[in-house]
Amino acid sequence: MATPKKSPAASKKSRVVSKKRGNYGLKFPVGRIGSLLRKGAYAPRVSASSGIYMAAVLEYLTAELLELSTKALVAEKKSAKRITPRAELLAVRNDADLGALLKDVTVSRGGVVPTTKASSKSKAGKKSATA
Repeated sequence: MATPKKSPAASKKSRVVSKKRGNYGLKFPVGRIGSLLRKGAYAPRVSASSGIYMAAVLEYLTAELLELSTKALVAEKKSAKRITPRAELLAVRNDADLGALLKDVTVSRGGVVPTTKASSKSKAGKKSATA
């Protein structure tokens, strides 16, 4: 039995889809992220656009973290040429959205966020008022 020939319209459609695959304007590897999603046991089915979406989200979060880290370096008034884990930690903890997202994350070599306790402030205020 002979197989039916494909119509020219069907082959044209597949060519159009393949041309659109590379034009997303992302720096992160869409194909690699998509294949990693498929290989991982995250879901029984993974759509074709899931890699694109995940790459876009990861790129946005990376850009946001880098921007906030550079602002933290400028705020410290250091002329550092490198973004250190300390600057990343300060940037994440001082930002509300990233702080909520990464609240349980420990940054290696990041240190701790400097805070002053309210009780020590009130004791210092009482001593200066009575003296």
